[in-house]
Amino acid sequence: MDGVSSKDMRRIWERLHINNDYNGIGINQDILDSWERSKAYGIDQFKRTNSEQLDEESLNQRLSENKAILDVVMPTLNTLYYVTKGAGFGVVYVDADGYILKRVGNQSDIDYISYTNFIEGSKWTEDVMGTNAIGMVLKLDKPVQVYGYEHYCKHNCLATCSAAPIHDRKGNIIGAIDLTGSYENTNAHTLGMAVSSAKAIEREIELKRVNHIANKLFKEAKILNLNKQAIMNAMSEGLISVDRNQIITTINIQACRMLELTPGENSYWLGKHISEILDMREEYIYKTIQFKRKYFAETITINVDRKKKRFLINCTPYEDKLDDDKATGAVIILHKPNTVINKVAGARAKASFDGLVGESSGFLKAVDQAKMAAETSSSILLTGESGVGKDLFAQAIHNASARNNEPFFGINCAAIPRELIASELFGYEEGAFTGARKGGNPGKFELADQGTIFLDEIAEMPLDLQATLLRVLEERTVIRLGGREFIPINVRIIAATNKDLPKQIEKESFRQDLYFRLNVISIYLPALRERKGDIPLLAERLVSSLSRRLDKTINHVKPEVIDCLINYDWPGNIRELNNIIERAINLCKSDTLTLDLIPEDIQEATMAVSIPKWKKLILQEDEEKEQQLIQYYLDKEANNRSKVAEMLKISRSSLYRKMKKYGIE
Repeated sequence: MDGVSSKDMRRIWERLHINNDYNGIGINQDILDSWERSKAYGIDQFKRTNSEQLDEESLNQRLSENKAILDVVMPTLNTLYYVTKGAGFGVVYVDADGYILKRVGNQSDIDYISYTNFIEGSKWTEDVMGTNAIGMVLKLDKPVQVYGYEHYCKHNCLATCSAAPIHDRKGNIIGAIDLTGSYENTNAHTLGMAVSSAKAIEREIELKRVNHIANKLFKEAKILNLNKQAIMNAMSEGLISVDRNQIITTINIQACRMLELTPGENSYWLGKHISEILDMREEYIYKTIQFKRKYFAETITINVDRKKKRFLINCTPYEDKLDDDKATGAVIILHKPNTVINKVAGARAKASFDGLVGESSGFLKAVDQAKMAAETSSSILLTGESGVGKDLFAQAIHNASARNNEPFFGINCAAIPRELIASELFGYEEGAFTGARKGGNPGKFELADQGTIFLDEIAEMPLDLQATLLRVLEERTVIRLGGREFIPINVRIIAATNKDLPKQIEKESFRQDLYFRLNVISIYLPALRERKGDIPLLAERLVSSLSRRLDKTINHVKPEVIDCLINYDWPGNIRELNNIIERAINLCKSDTLTLDLIPEDIQEATMAVSIPKWKKLILQEDEEKEQQLIQYYLDKEANNRSKVAEMLKISRSSLYRKMKKYGIE
């Protein structure tokens, strides 16, 4: 109806709504249905303004609740206004309840559409303002254009409005976009622009939602990857995974350290070919990927920083899905052989210097020498009678050294049959001899790599094996029996003997060149009879430890028992003392060890003297032992000097004189 004046528009509205005269005017069914609903709502067709208006606080609250949607809507509203600028339209966004939340337009357009209170905070549903585009969109859930006289209220008949619903991803209406202006500016494209803008807003909302989910998933994946990396880095083994093309997809920090990779950051090596870090002849990885074979505890030699190193390797296939094509990758686990041995065989040293008991000068000298030796990697030769504790010294040296987390193997060369000692020390290959284990077996030197081997009773080693041992020490490699491969090793040797090796060399039963190799640091451990002042301390320690192990309570040891132990010469040294005290504890029926629990032969050996035992000891022993004994009984009797003098069978004045002499307070 081009050229229709405002007066004519009002007349047409009255003809339709008051006189019900539709002659020559087509009204679509949606409009007619809306008129019926509006009538049923009791809408006053002659109301001049919309009275359903939010107060400022309620409007601000609703704006806050819709902020996320408005952040998406406003750019589109501004764009739509820019496109329609000059066409006489105001652009409006309403929420799902029909409240206008935002208007965009130039001042004249805004003023024009405001005359019926078409402002922010007003409600424009059918039950409030009758037939209008906003109300019908929210009712019918489809785009609607309402022209002039089609409005139910007369005061709106000079306007035209085009609106389209905005939906969430589930199809629910979350609002609508509306273009409202003078009926004279009606355009066939106005409704299309409203629909396009609504669809653009829906797409933007969905895109924002997807981006939010993607960011959330990315953060979760990043956290998951960090957790996975933290778990892998906490492993004691080296872990590497490769895809079908042997490209590294995962590597932990332990693998970088084991392979001495530079730089040590594991992320640097992701995406590189496995050959850049693993230089090995075996085709375990290739066979795992191509044929899905599994390998466990295979021994391999890898060139690490121009040095050959031995590792145990596990190779396991896994499914590598790429471009919907399933292929096989491989997970590689690297173990240090000694790490596995420590866990499986318990190749650990238990003794420490703190557990060694003694205060005699000879014993303390040995301890000081051993502590200094622990700081080096040189070979050590421990000498002394059988039973003086050479094995404990060897363990203490290992535990105080930089190798304390590596294996410790103690081997008694006299206890292993001659025909087995070579295979025990150096290992053998499959088929090396009748009964050889399938797959061969590594020797103690190979297993103790980076650690310590204690060769006790070294003088009992056969001469031919002495020559082999000398070669191992010089070349730092071993060859298994029946094998050809030189296996690199880094082992610290501690040897021990109760024999005079120079005399054995004279008898040609021990190699002189091997003696020089082993005797880099020589430590002599004194016999127990040479440190009798330590016997009370040793006895006290042994009673405490053995009674706990035997689950018995021993609170006291009679003085005559200590007398007896001190007067005995102990040919079996500490080992014999340990056995005698263990026997006494087993036989004891109370909480006190008494003399009758000591074997008769030992009692008889110490009773062959006529003068008091302590007095004879003080007269015969050197000043060092006398000082140790006086100090021991002063400590034991809580510094009761009268009682100590009585026990020692000397006068108090003699005791004071000796205390002054030795600087005992």
